[in-house]
Amino acid sequence: MATAFACLLVLFALNAPTQISHLTPWSFARVPMEGVLGVALVLVLPPKPRRVVAALAGAVLALLTIVKIIDMGFYAVLQRPFDPLLDWAYFGNAVDFLTASFGGAGVAGAIVAVAVLAAGVLLLITLSVVRLVRIVARHRTPAAGAAGTLGAAWIACALLGVQIAPEVPVAALVRDHAQQVRASLRDREVFAEQAAVDAYRDTPGSELLTALRGKDVIVSFIESYGRDAVEDPELAPQVDAVLDAGTRRLRAAGYASRSAFLTSPTYGGGSWLAHATLLSGLWINNQQRYRDLVASDRLTLTGLFRRAGRRTVAVMPGNTKAWPEGSFYGYDRVYDSHNLGYRGPGFNWGTMPDQYTLSAFQRLERAKPGHAPMMAEIPLVSSHAPWAPIPRLIDWNAVGDGSVFGPMPATGDSPDAVWSDAGRVRAAYRQSIEYSLSALISYVETYGDDDLVLVFLGDHQAAPIVTGEGASHDVPITIVTRDRAVLDRISGWNWQDGLNPGPKAPVWPMNTFRDRFLTTFSPHPTPSPASVPRRAGAAALQGWS
Repeated sequence: MATAFACLLVLFALNAPTQISHLTPWSFARVPMEGVLGVALVLVLPPKPRRVVAALAGAVLALLTIVKIIDMGFYAVLQRPFDPLLDWAYFGNAVDFLTASFGGAGVAGAIVAVAVLAAGVLLLITLSVVRLVRIVARHRTPAAGAAGTLGAAWIACALLGVQIAPEVPVAALVRDHAQQVRASLRDREVFAEQAAVDAYRDTPGSELLTALRGKDVIVSFIESYGRDAVEDPELAPQVDAVLDAGTRRLRAAGYASRSAFLTSPTYGGGSWLAHATLLSGLWINNQQRYRDLVASDRLTLTGLFRRAGRRTVAVMPGNTKAWPEGSFYGYDRVYDSHNLGYRGPGFNWGTMPDQYTLSAFQRLERAKPGHAPMMAEIPLVSSHAPWAPIPRLIDWNAVGDGSVFGPMPATGDSPDAVWSDAGRVRAAYRQSIEYSLSALISYVETYGDDDLVLVFLGDHQAAPIVTGEGASHDVPITIVTRDRAVLDRISGWNWQDGLNPGPKAPVWPMNTFRDRFLTTFSPHPTPSPASVPRRAGAAALQGWS
């Protein structure tokens, strides 16, 4: 029994794929050539070196199995493999997310369980390899025959091109991650070269954004608002209904809108990478690029508005810790969960409802008599996973300090209930997007005026549990204003009319938006081409260049 278990465990370690969806019986039908070569090595080694090699090989195989398990998690959330050089920051963010959503005790238990699992994998696979090596050494003749037969079968299959299942052998895993590390190391030089190109670095403020003088420009990111929300047959009918009704309501109030798509550098998470990409005009698809960006003197769209003499504000309801990056972006004032004055209940990761965020921004900034024209960045977080419970819109005059939202969480679904079924997860996601869009549309109806220019967009697609595998990185983007001169300026963009971009709407890489926006609204020559082509390559989209 112990030997059979050891065989199965080692076979799993050698043949397991890196994606949960590929975990089928056929994935274990591959002849593990690494195992065949290991048997051959055992047969030629003397006893003492054999024992040392067995222990080392078992430990290495166990560590590679842990990497495969981590890859499964990254594919399930971010639709890409784990980058062993750049992705460690995601673990801290995951802990913060789980703590906010499920409480500290649950997270502590999960951390202990993960540690026990990792230690168990390391110990059991190492002991299994050692046990199998001892058996091979005791039965040299049949072991040699089996190795020869399997080796011949592997060669025959390779020559004939036989492929029973997608192959993810250990050797390929090592090769792919080694190439990934080399690419990540090289990427720092590539990024430095890209960041050195900035057509607007020396443009004086008097020549920047002149066509938007006197305007309040709001850039609002809607969490997880991806292309699937407006095109997936299960999600789109209800979301499109909100957008189409919003188009009619805003048109009746004198507003016009244009929409298209941007290709985000991230997927399923990493919102800060998308924010940095849009505002900096650089392709920020990993944490190393983000750190290098915020340590640089790159001018962001916010900083350029500030150079042009506008007040710049960030409203960051999801920020619960210090955010030193605010100074890099060039904000005059940063509002976060500590100084927005919210006295209502938490809604899991979303610390406050989007309606409160927008109401507080209006009260603290735009409602002030004679306020200076501004540029504001406002990420809306009610559509952040786990998408439960979801707030409801109320009368704007009743929002106050947010205490009115007190009873809402108890009347909504809990994350535990929602995440017990994939169908409920998708429904909750859709409802959260409907809420965030409705809050933004209602804000424009209630507080908009002739000087408002609203740009709202998604930061990234939702996780694969919502979109499925293979979804694009595209997110919708929309501009709303009463000023026809603003829309006339963007007529050359060929964006579609209304809040809802159709399947044939233009698609730009997100990093091209900054310079297109500046060129359109400033009397400045067309800047140099962006550092990522119109359709970013697959390698760039997966997190390395």
